Amino acid sequence: MTRKLTCIECPKGCSLSVKVKDGVAAAVSGQMCPKGKLYASREVENPLRTLTSGVLAQGLPFAMVPVKTDRPIPKGALLEAMDKIKKLKITKRVHIGDVVVRDFLGLGVNLVVTREFFVKDQ
Repeated sequence: MTRKLTCIECPKGCSLSVKVKDGVAAAVSGQMCPKGKLYASREVENPLRTLTSGVLAQGLPFAMVPVKTDRPIPKGALLEAMDKIKKLKITKRVHIGDVVVRDFLGLGVNLVVTREFFVKDQ
């Protein structure tokens, strides 16, 4: 089987052709730099994504707190991650980079705040 991908590792956006055999990238063509081959292999064998979302804020002057995983997680874990995020609530003042959940879903990544909120202490 051959998969067509557009590489996102650099601004060139190379059109890649990946021959897949038994779930492994057996051959990659179309890349103009070494990053394309690595990207194609990862995308076929173990696609990863950085998850960005929002967590409900309760008792704060804003409704949601933007968050993201501090490293990419397996694409197959995205729905489970969103289900977990829907159940979270932030009830205290947070700062950019604060960890909301350590070892999120047991994946070795943290869920962190991505925006600074300037709120006066009460």
